[in-house]
Amino acid sequence: QVQLVESGGGLVEAGGSLRLSCAASGRAFSGYAMGWFRQAPGKEREDVASISWSGDATRYADSVKGRFTISRDNAKNTMYLQMNSLKPEDTGRYYCADTGERYWGQGTQVTVSS
Repeated sequence: QVQLVESGGGLVEAGGSLRLSCAASGRAFSGYAMGWFRQAPGKEREDVASISWSGDATRYADSVKGRFTISRDNAKNTMYLQMNSLKPEDTGRYYCADTGERYWGQGTQVTVSS
């Protein structure tokens, strides 16, 4: 079992930045490929970014490519999502999960005002 807790969300103006964190506890975090997902009201959940267990490989949705950066620190059992040049369409609740989608955090809200 892996417990995940997201933090770092908030209200920001368009063009601003936020850094989300996902703190893991329980089973070995470093053994899992991880990802960030988001869901806005009335929209389907979107797979925003993912990272391999070692951190060597990353993947991004086209909608965030060049603006968001996913990273992880296995020594700290923490994954991050640096979000720059935020747009109103980035608004939503952001969740971290393993890429197998077995373990989920409770999410953190990101709101980008225009």
